[in-house]
Parts: sequence; C-alpha cells; structure tokens
Amino acid sequence: MKIWHAAVLGIVQGLTEFLPVSSSGHLVLLSRLFGLEVDTFINLVFHLGTLVAVVAIFWKDILALFKKPFKTLGFLVLASIPAAIVGFLLEDKIDELFNNGKYSGIILACLFLVTATVLISTEIFVKRRQTSLPLCMRTVIPMGLAQAVAVLPGISRSGSTICAGTLAGGKGEEVAKFSFLMSIPVILGGFVVSVVKIIIDRNELPVIENGVTFGVGMALGFVVSAAVGLFAIKVMLKAISKANYKWFAIYLILLAITCAVLFFVKVI
Repeated sequence: MKIWHAAVLGIVQGLTEFLPVSSSGHLVLLSRLFGLEVDTFINLVFHLGTLVAVVAIFWKDILALFKKPFKTLGFLVLASIPAAIVGFLLEDKIDELFNNGKYSGIILACLFLVTATVLISTEIFVKRRQTSLPLCMRTVIPMGLAQAVAVLPGISRSGSTICAGTLAGGKGEEVAKFSFLMSIPVILGGFVVSVVKIIIDRNELPVIENGVTFGVGMALGFVVSAAVGLFAIKVMLKAISKANYKWFAIYLILLAITCAVLFFVKVI
C-alpha cells in the first residue's frame, strides 16, 4: 500500500460511512482497483476515524447513555448483539470472499442494488405514513438485525439500520441518531478483536512505501476519515429530515452497473 492509497481510502471511508452507500463496499471496490488487500484491521482503523466524528457530534447523547434509567444504553447493547455474533462467526470468510473471491465483483454489484432498493422503498414508505413511534423494542430489534446483515460489503450499515428502524415505524431523526450510536460498540469491538488476533497470531504489519511505516499510513487514513466523517454526518442528517434517499439509490444503481462491467471485463 502506498501513502496516497491510505489518504484516498481514508477520504472514501469518512465520506461513505454515514451516507447510505456502504463504506466497506467502496473500500473493497477501490482495493481491487488498486490491487491491494485491505484486510479487516486496516478497514477498522479507518472506521475508528469515523468514530471520532460520531463522538464529536453526539458526545452529549453518548454521555446521556450512562444516566438513569439507562434505557437507550440497554437498547444499544441489544442492537449490537446480532452484528457481534455474525462478525465473529463469518469475518474471515467474508474477507476471503471479497478480497480473493472470483465472483466478488458481481456479488458487490448485487449488494449495492439491494441497498438501493431498500432506500427507495423507505422513501416511499416515509412519505405515505401518518404516524411514527418513539425508539422502542419494535424499532431497535430490526435495526440490530439490519446491522448484522450489513457486515457484507455493499450493504450500507447506516442505510440499512436507518431504513429498518424507519420501516418499523420509528421517527427518522431519532432512528438516525441511534444508528450512529450503534456504530460505536461494533467498531470498537471489531478493532479490539482484530488487535487480539494480530497479537495471538504474531502477524507483522507491512511497510506502506519507501520506509513510510504502517503506523504513519494508518494515522493519515484515520485523520482524513475523521475529518470527512464530520461532513458526511451533517449531510446524512439533512437528507433524513427530508426523507430524501433517491439520489443515494441512483448513485448505488450506477455503481452496481460499474461493478458489473468491471467484473465482466475482468478488471475486478
């Protein structure tokens, strides 16, 4: 990996983590185009950068989690369990499929289309419904299950969780805020597990380019993803307030077509 690769991947991660277009799907696509193998650890470092953006914007809500009666904190724990289980059981297989899999390009295209379909369906639903629910078990459980499915690159974590909560009847802004909070335990948990695996397996971290250390490259990607993530959160909150997802869906459809073409011409 070259130093500019780290910068580009950091920008893409920060921009796409909170927009409903799948940051992991974009990282997989770019890594295949660049001829890189972006493993789970590198992916999680970039995700930690976007986590800084969440804390910067929602720090008051994060502190409120630890105040009685701890209702939202309980919801957060509950919603994180499905993704934790799926990630623990399937992480290595998903990495292998999308980094080295023969059909990863066409699979990615299909998953982008799935996300686009969910976004369009949600926009139609929101504009037709008359009432909405506060955050509750009925909205939290679907969001947790959606986050578990979103371990697949191409399925947007923010998009799927927000859409799941909204389709279950939740208020758009409230569901969105909870979705962003849901990223905290998943990213932190995944990072800790990845670090433990590296220590146990005694894997060596690679050099980025011409003596530039792995740490410097990752630090660059981390900072860039954090800065761009702040912008992405604000864009997404504005889109949610207007229930305007169609432009994201159109983008994903075009991206899916691009992936399919690149697959058939054997670029990815």
